This record gives sequence, C-alpha cells and structure tokens, in this order.
Amino acid sequence: MNEALIVRRWRRYGADRLYVTAESGARVGCVDLQSGEVIVDEPVLEDGVRQAAQAYLRSDVAELVLPFHRDIAIDDLDDLARLDGADYEPGVRARVGSVRLRLDGLTSHGWHVVHGVPLGRQGTVVDHLLIGPGGIFTVTERSHPGERIRVSRRTMSISDKPVPYLRDAHLEATRVQSLLRSAVGSQLTVRAVIVLQGVIEMRPGERPDDALVVARSDVPGVFHNLLERLEAPRVDAIAAVARQRTTWSR
Repeated sequence: MNEALIVRRWRRYGADRLYVTAESGARVGCVDLQSGEVIVDEPVLEDGVRQAAQAYLRSDVAELVLPFHRDIAIDDLDDLARLDGADYEPGVRARVGSVRLRLDGLTSHGWHVVHGVPLGRQGTVVDHLLIGPGGIFTVTERSHPGERIRVSRRTMSISDKPVPYLRDAHLEATRVQSLLRSAVGSQLTVRAVIVLQGVIEMRPGERPDDALVVARSDVPGVFHNLLERLEAPRVDAIAAVARQRTTWSR
C-alpha cells in the first residue's frame, strides 16, 4: 500500500522533534531528535516514520512530502542521529523509546500510558500521559548526557544556562488537566513529571513545587512508590477518555 507522508520540524520550549503526518492530516508519529525516541500510533508505521525522518534530515526544506511504502523496512537509526549531528553512541536503536518502554512496564501494575497526546491544533504534543493508582501525570524527557543539571524549587539550569523546563512542564500539565476535567466532567489533578538524563544536582529541601523531577534510572520505580489516589475503576474510566482524540481537540 502506497501513501504520502508529510514531515515537519518543530522546535520550541527546548524540544526538537520531527512530526510525520498523513495527507489527510492524521498524525502518524514523531521522532525526538534529542533523545532519539520514536513514537508511532501503529507499530506497522514505525519504519516509515524513521525513513521519512532520515529523508527530511538529508534535505534542506521546511516541509517534506514523500511516498511511503509499507513493505520497506530500515534498521539504521544510527545514521539518523549522525545526520542531525547528535552526540549518540553506536547502538542508539537499542535505546530508542527507553522512557516509553519503562513506562509501558507499569501497565501490568494497573497503570495506563498514552503516548504522543496532541493538544489542540497548534502542533503541541505531550510525550506521555500516565494514569494509574498514584495519580495522573504528564511525562516529558530531557536528555543532556554528561552535563550538570541544577534543579531548585523554581528554576533549572543546564551547565549554568537557565532553561524553561519547569515552567513549560507545569503549563502542559495545567492544559491537560483542564481538558481532562472538561471531558470527564469531574475534578481531577494532573501533575508534571520531567525525566532527566544528565548529572542532576537537587537538594531534598529544594525540590520543585510544580513538577516531579526524576532521573531516567528512577523510572518506573518512582511511580510504584506513590500512595494510591485513584481506584481501579476510575483509572480505567479516565484512561478511556484520554484515548479519545476528541478530548484533546478542544
């Protein structure tokens, strides 16, 4: 089956991603150029998303349209990383989706994970939405291998350079909370989680007020240790609403 894929780059709030959509405008998947993570709605489309991303990075255009053949398979995500000048070690394919896979491991413990949640029509996408006994969380990954990440109650810096990660994560969680409350029809709380890769410096008494900041190695363990806030039937009901596209298109 032949289809056309459209690739666009999105750089905002410290994120750098390629979004791949079908001709109809339907979202197919995305590639995080910082972490190398590939997110797709249908596993059968994963190779097509990778191929489209590679073609885009080889070109010099703002938007790329190309045919997609479902029977084509590629296995060279290392090349994709090198094309964009990213500092990846060989074997990056084995690490693709590391946070995604760690979160997916929670599904056997009563949690639900929704990946790549689109907010409105502005191109904003929540990396992961986690719903379970411990509550509801938006999860964003920021990768800075080897760099010093200083975290305080209200600020965060990478190698002494301020970054807006805390503010952006809080705004994202607030937006998700508003849309979920409207769709579910009752009060609920959504908290932001920032998963960091790097050398984290954070004193116990200065943990951020608006977001839970954890190292990638702490996922998924940190969620196992949370107190139970939602009963299983409510978790399932909220997750069902979260998987409906109409919930996020308002």
